[in-house]
Amino acid sequence: MFSTVRASTSASAAIRRAIVSSSQTSGRRLFSASSIHRAAAQENAASSSAKRSSSNWLTITGLTALAATSGYYLFSPVEDKTIVKKQASPSAAPVPPVADKATQAKIIAAEKKDALKDATVIFVLGGPGAGKGTQCANLVRDFGFVHLSAGDLLRAEQERPGSEYGELIKTYIREGKIVPMEVTIALLENEMLASGQTRFLIDGFPRKMDQAMKFEETVVPSKFTLYFECPEEVMLKRLMKRGETSGRADDNIESIKKRFRVFTQTSYPVIEHYGKSGKVHTVSCVDSPEDVYAKVKDIFNKLFNENK
Repeated sequence: MFSTVRASTSASAAIRRAIVSSSQTSGRRLFSASSIHRAAAQENAASSSAKRSSSNWLTITGLTALAATSGYYLFSPVEDKTIVKKQASPSAAPVPPVADKATQAKIIAAEKKDALKDATVIFVLGGPGAGKGTQCANLVRDFGFVHLSAGDLLRAEQERPGSEYGELIKTYIREGKIVPMEVTIALLENEMLASGQTRFLIDGFPRKMDQAMKFEETVVPSKFTLYFECPEEVMLKRLMKRGETSGRADDNIESIKKRFRVFTQTSYPVIEHYGKSGKVHTVSCVDSPEDVYAKVKDIFNKLFNENK
């Protein structure tokens, strides 16, 4: 089944001349079994009178059997032996596996987080009617922040045609409940990325401690919390006045009282949490909007070394 061809070292030149097939794929030559047999036989006949013991023999084993299988073999002399190797057929580059949806989601989340790693985020908290929106507008004008109102984003989303969260948001807002944090965080993050900016005032968020932890874990840590402190009776008066023209579904006495309770029970603990680490700046909102902003402006000038 196997055959052995023995050729003297001087036969190597004839063997190499016998190469009848080559491949440039790997830069190595290939030869057929029949041609090597003929070359070796011719050389042996020409040197039959030489002493076999004086020759440095090269042994090529199994050519015939292997040739029958794949046709061509690599000639690779090593020391005094010829190793017969099967030439590996070229193969296409491996195709990377397609990531499943969970993996794709993790990759996208990591890319978003990296894009916002240098962002400055300030949480702006206070009871409904404390005047957060008015003061944020001043900070946008003077300090170049982007103002993102969690409430405004949710109201816009509930009116967006085809929104899968529209009805859910509408129900939660009407009943004065907190919208699931996954929805709110996704809306905030998308707006931050779309803005192309690095300074953000996030107004009315986080409403609960788990929202704060989730946002800082998945998006970016906050720099500090700006807390607008205001008595409920003052806020109620402001909201009832606003409700005359705002057209907002939650500007009614029943919803307002629910929002007060929710703020006290769930949002104020967030302020207490950040206050323990010195990350809260409190401003009273009883005075006029101009006097309140004078205090806010002084805080920002000191923190950002800007004299506006």
